[in-house]
Amino acid sequence: MKNVTDSSFEADVLQATGPVLVDFWAEWCGPCRQIAPALEELAGTMAAKVSVVKINIDENPATPGKYGVRGIPTLMIFKGGQVAATKIGALPKSKLFEWVESSL
Repeated sequence: MKNVTDSSFEADVLQATGPVLVDFWAEWCGPCRQIAPALEELAGTMAAKVSVVKINIDENPATPGKYGVRGIPTLMIFKGGQVAATKIGALPKSKLFEWVESSL
């Protein structure tokens, strides 16, 4: 799972050839840490279908501001440079996989 920044977001996410799942998170966020293992697993098992990246909102405030991220964890799936789906809050692993499958 790759970390992206405000400066790399356009190249890593908006110009990506396939769908990208972006995890907006912060160090102090308990639910963010809670879903991290499920996201790692998803990044491995669904690597052929979707790229998974993380952006730390404390270190990179511009991107979450641009996309109206108010609560974390916020997960967004980008396709062709556009937001295709958004989920706010921690999901159980099975629901996370379901949501990603249905959004691709």
